[in-house]
Amino acid sequence: MSIAWAQPTAPAQPALTLPQVIELTLGQSSVAKQAVTNRETSLWQYRSFRADYKPQLALEGVLPNYSRTITPVTQPDGTTDFRYVRINNSYLATTLSQGIGLTGGRISVGSTLQRFDNFEGNQRLYNSNPVAIGLVQPIAGFNALNWNKRIEPLRYEESQRQYVEERETIARRATELYFDVLLQQVNASIARQNRQVSEDMLRMGRERHRLGRLSENDLLLLELNLLNAQQAEVQANVDAQNAAVQLKGYTGLTVDAAATLDVPAAAPKLEVAPEAALAQARQYRRESLMFQRRLLEADRNVAQAKGTTGFQASLTASFGLASSGEQFRTSYVNPNDQQQVRLGFSMPIVDWGKTRATVKTAELARQQAKVTVEQEQMTFEQSVLSQAAQLGALEQQLALAARADSLAQRRYNIARATYQVGRISLTDLNIAQSEKDRAKRAYIAALRASWVAYYQLRTLTLYDFERQQPLLAASN
Repeated sequence: MSIAWAQPTAPAQPALTLPQVIELTLGQSSVAKQAVTNRETSLWQYRSFRADYKPQLALEGVLPNYSRTITPVTQPDGTTDFRYVRINNSYLATTLSQGIGLTGGRISVGSTLQRFDNFEGNQRLYNSNPVAIGLVQPIAGFNALNWNKRIEPLRYEESQRQYVEERETIARRATELYFDVLLQQVNASIARQNRQVSEDMLRMGRERHRLGRLSENDLLLLELNLLNAQQAEVQANVDAQNAAVQLKGYTGLTVDAAATLDVPAAAPKLEVAPEAALAQARQYRRESLMFQRRLLEADRNVAQAKGTTGFQASLTASFGLASSGEQFRTSYVNPNDQQQVRLGFSMPIVDWGKTRATVKTAELARQQAKVTVEQEQMTFEQSVLSQAAQLGALEQQLALAARADSLAQRRYNIARATYQVGRISLTDLNIAQSEKDRAKRAYIAALRASWVAYYQLRTLTLYDFERQQPLLAASN
């Protein structure tokens, strides 16, 4: 069944169905494209995180590093003399470094070559470090690598589930807008039919009034009914146009005002126990991961507050080979070994309680995060249980609305025929017409509620109960 909301003279177009509108929305709407962009952004953020745990190879240098200036030079007797110098001091270095997730330190292997040119003294020197191994290790400090390794995979998986959730939300919103337009189409169709009926009834009424079989009061009421029907038709067409603009704006559809929408069949009948829906939601929705991630982030903030305040220490060690010479080749001959070990530390003596306040603030924030997560988890689970429990009532409501629509239409047909032979009053006919119109709108509203509930349950659980499979698998 399809109902047009356009004017009767508008060119006909193929009717759009609800699955077509949802599919087009998921493929071309701006909100769907934004969901894809968000997922890709999360993917690249995750790849950036993974790169922190892989070896990093870098090349750096300064080439050339030329200067021509007058500079103070300290003489052997301690005096200072200003000399005109022209020098070049360039270097190249390659470094292979690797973060240590277990300890939070970093180990590196590198090689450096430095060249010095004194153009005034016609002097050239090379200094090389063929190999150098270094270690930087914080002691009892904050280990960001270890915490990121626990948090970032959860964040990435959460983003993948959020993408599926956003698609289901888009489908649900498209369904709501689809039925908004459809309801206005129904109103426009009802108004058009009522106007046509009012015109016919007024023609019959004038003829009956001429024959003395209809009172002046009833004739005036027929004219008033026609005016009201004409006003209702104009308003219904305006409302239908506005609803269509909302639908096209959200879905990105390029249909014009001649488009028609089919009245879909009832949503698939699902027998879902609330506990079963909650089990699927706990397994597939992003909330379970999000709650876990937020608690870990709160723990991380406490660890960071403790690790970046109070006593701080860092161990730096390096071992390598070094040599120099006036030629490039000789700078790599008979290198000497070099070592360096350094333990740096800092410890506040008097900080007026700043360290304790920083840690206490983080601990209170963690406590608040736990309370908030528990409340949000309870609210989410209640929404899942409530949505699943409503399915049966909505299906029953739709069946009753469909039956009422059929009965009201039949009653109106009988009432109209009976009025034409003069066996009931115009007031009774108007009542039958109002009940017919109200029943039709109630049926569309019940149909809308059943489809919105269908997609809402999919959104809340990320599970397709019709096919008995998770939506996560279908999206890959």
